[in-house]
Amino acid sequence: MVDLSVQIGGLRLANPVMPASGTFGPELADVFDLNLLGALVTKSVTPEPRRGNPTPRVTETGQGLLNSIGIPGKGIPAWLAKDLPVWRRFTAPLVVSLSAPSATAFGEAARALSVPGVAAIEANISCPNLEADGRAFAAEPGPAAVAIAAIRAATGLPVWAKLSPNTGDIAAVARACEAAGADALVVANTILGLAIDLDTMAPALGAGMGGYSGPGFKPVALRLVWQCAQAVRIPVIGCGGITTGTDAVEFMLAGAAAVQVGTATFVQPGAMLRVTEGITDFCARRGVLRAADLTGRALPSARPMAAE
Repeated sequence: MVDLSVQIGGLRLANPVMPASGTFGPELADVFDLNLLGALVTKSVTPEPRRGNPTPRVTETGQGLLNSIGIPGKGIPAWLAKDLPVWRRFTAPLVVSLSAPSATAFGEAARALSVPGVAAIEANISCPNLEADGRAFAAEPGPAAVAIAAIRAATGLPVWAKLSPNTGDIAAVARACEAAGADALVVANTILGLAIDLDTMAPALGAGMGGYSGPGFKPVALRLVWQCAQAVRIPVIGCGGITTGTDAVEFMLAGAAAVQVGTATFVQPGAMLRVTEGITDFCARRGVLRAADLTGRALPSARPMAAE
């Protein structure tokens, strides 16, 4: 029998598969048992209520989706009062994705979210930093490190830094987050893209540009995981275009300790279960007893896996 359990810093997961933030909610419990996932990841919560971006917010394009949601929400106090009790019904570890407009706000929000029922905080540092003219924290090592350090100082929970592909040197950002106290990295958020509506002759999204996700993004995300896994010692969680178990295995071989599934869930709500089954099937066929043993086998420093 294949052991699917993985260790992400101080957090032990029953298997390496979890949702990507913003693509998942507790209503999927009507479709499958959410406790079968390695972890549950919320949509990003913000300190204050937000209305989000103008519509349209989502459009299909190529082999994936463009979205510009703008993180609408009720704010942390309302989330703690109304949403957290719903999440507490499940036994899988709950990871709360957090977005904030400044490093100070990140720290204050992380402190507020450090309550029973929350197992880890995923810092969405791809969001705009209002103290740096709206540039994403994760665009450069310095602002990324400041945000992660503020969260680290405010909470004893594991801190996962979700990195952006929209940077010139993701390895440098990864190292900065590790030095600032991140326990793991999530690689990566969506990459900026644009679609044009030929009927209106204007951008298809109300906000203009949006984040591209889905199968077309997978080779880029896989490369980013491969780079980050060689740059840091902390675990990397792969995210971007994963739709099958073999996709997930590729990410693990490239250095990911676990994976997140996003856009595929929109197409098939049970996609994460199929990804988990696919990892199990691959390991069984190759005689791999522990899924964790896949991690990093494709890295230059690793010994090639023998065909069995």
